[in-house]
Amino acid sequence: MQRPFTIPKNSVADLGDYLKMCACTAVMLQSVLALVLSTQPSTATQLGMGVLYDLVKFTAPAFIFGILYTSTRLSYPQTVSHYPQHLHQQWSALFVPTIWWTFAYLLIFPNVQQVTTYHSVGSFIWQFINGNAAPHLWYNTMMLQFILLMPCFWLLARWVNHQPSHAWLVTGLTIVGYAAWLWFYDANVWHGAQTQNWYLLDRLFISFVIYGIFGVLTWCYQDVLARWLHRGRWLIGLALLAVIGWTTQQLFSHGTPVSFANAPYYQPSMTLYALLIISVIAIIGWHQIRQQSRVLPVVHWLATYAYRAYLANVFWLQALWRLGGQSLTGHPWLQIIGCYVLTWLLAFASAYGFHVAWSTVKQRLFTTQTAH
Repeated sequence: MQRPFTIPKNSVADLGDYLKMCACTAVMLQSVLALVLSTQPSTATQLGMGVLYDLVKFTAPAFIFGILYTSTRLSYPQTVSHYPQHLHQQWSALFVPTIWWTFAYLLIFPNVQQVTTYHSVGSFIWQFINGNAAPHLWYNTMMLQFILLMPCFWLLARWVNHQPSHAWLVTGLTIVGYAAWLWFYDANVWHGAQTQNWYLLDRLFISFVIYGIFGVLTWCYQDVLARWLHRGRWLIGLALLAVIGWTTQQLFSHGTPVSFANAPYYQPSMTLYALLIISVIAIIGWHQIRQQSRVLPVVHWLATYAYRAYLANVFWLQALWRLGGQSLTGHPWLQIIGCYVLTWLLAFASAYGFHVAWSTVKQRLFTTQTAH
């Protein structure tokens, strides 16, 4: 008898776990590719790196989609009255690691700052909060906005849940609104006169709001979407191949040397690519969840530490680069493979190690206070 096409509600891992795990694993490769590209490898190598970079250019959308999916699953149907509790939980889970790692980058590796560097207390604070402390921290500035706006997504989930007409209306308005945003960004920032002045728009929540909204909608209608994606999996695969060709052509149309700045998230091709990759991850993830695969505990464990590993990855990459990675210049693919594998291992090891250490300290402090 065929199993009903429903997603178990009490699974060890959920779709959000798969998305966060994949996004974290891919974003570390972005960091490595960008660093190796700075050594000016051969044109053939740059082209290969460009293809690889385009393939992993889905990380921020997948993270936002996964975070909103899981947050909605765990918190629905909370209201504004639960907001203080929500902030308290997220403060220790997300804000505290962000603060510590931002300090680490600014004080230990100030050379990785973006756009400008700090030269006073005021500029230090500005670099701290605007996401320029390291190449990847722009994402934190953007992502934490979604955490602060969570009551809006609770309201959205209550409005669309069990109301398909509402869900279709939100979907249509989101697509139209986001298309307008992409046009505005292209005309005024990427190919416009405000490239330098308005660059902070790339870390404004609205630049990724489509993935947050779709994450909420996916949780509300996951059984229906899982069935649709399963039936259309071959079409999705073909569409993905076509879009990969599209994004690759766009990147290489700018000529050489290859610049990853020519592959921004804010273009229709990249938006479609991100949504297709998320769909592929959903097809695989939901299949394994329905089958209660043995990998589910591993996926959940990796997802639990994915954000903290993400924060740490550039730190460990910089350390590895100075300890020997830079000496391999002239062997770019060896640099990429070696630095990527070691960065991944160190990032997750440090995320888990710091968690255990801090938990031990808190336990001892609690025991000491109780004893007195």
